[in-house]
Amino acid sequence: MEDEKSLCFIQRFRIYQSERFPFFLYGLMVLAFSFSAMSYSKILRGVTDFSWEILTFGALTSFGFFFLLRLFDEFKDAKTDAQYRPYLAVPRGLVSFKELKFVIAAVIGLQIIINFFFLHAMLWVLALVLIYMFIMAREFFISEWLRKHPIFYLITHMMIMPVMDFYTTGLDWNIENVGLPQGLVIFLIVTFLNGVVIEIGRKIRPKEKEEVGVETYSYLWGSKNATYVWLGVLFITFIFANIACFYAGFGKYSFLFLLFFMIFCSLPALKFLKDNSEKTSAKIETMAGIWTLGMYLSLGGIPMILNLVRGYVS
Repeated sequence: MEDEKSLCFIQRFRIYQSERFPFFLYGLMVLAFSFSAMSYSKILRGVTDFSWEILTFGALTSFGFFFLLRLFDEFKDAKTDAQYRPYLAVPRGLVSFKELKFVIAAVIGLQIIINFFFLHAMLWVLALVLIYMFIMAREFFISEWLRKHPIFYLITHMMIMPVMDFYTTGLDWNIENVGLPQGLVIFLIVTFLNGVVIEIGRKIRPKEKEEVGVETYSYLWGSKNATYVWLGVLFITFIFANIACFYAGFGKYSFLFLLFFMIFCSLPALKFLKDNSEKTSAKIETMAGIWTLGMYLSLGGIPMILNLVRGYVS
């Protein structure tokens, strides 16, 4: 730790991001999500034109949103992390809160500059996302109440997902000034549900692996109940994803793909109900991410790529 503290800020920041928010991994994920969200809006409108410039600047802004969530969480969880998880980057002194405030200001500043010069029509949506994010960082000024009501805590915090997708889909409908396409609300509901799938999935552990001071859903509800809830949310997401497919005009093959995909992603959870092992619980988190990424790509990314290839060939 002393060796880390002797490093310059750039070197310490590289270590921080590798531990808490790997840029390359999240960059690929955010690019896929942004492309799929923008594509789904275009598919709903029946258009196949695509601006890679808009996607690039929009994805950079979206990447900033996800990074800000990580940075705000460092402040929100500061007391708990210092008391129960001193090995994390901030509690052990790798970076200071003063430095993180500077990073937050830099990220927001870059988002404003990008949108002002290249995506001017998106400035009001950017403001909407940032306002919600700041209020969420303060836990809606009802922190104690939310902590006592984990369901409402989950709902209010996962609402940031459709709020951010309001921006990424707006890279189409808002820039084109055509209003919300019919069916887009369903896509935003799917986004919210996917956030819940990921959030619950990453907080299911066997009893012996629970950490003091870390409130997982398996701790709050019991490992089996938390797993049943996760499976239930996954199934509800599957239903709404099929409704989103209907609005996009996809055929029966999309239903069959999503059905097979849902069953495949459910397997670790079904196994965890029997063996309650740490290895299997880790696979639930992995499958939550695979489900979310695969479902996004199936709704927007892959169909748009096929449309672009057909247009190029013809």
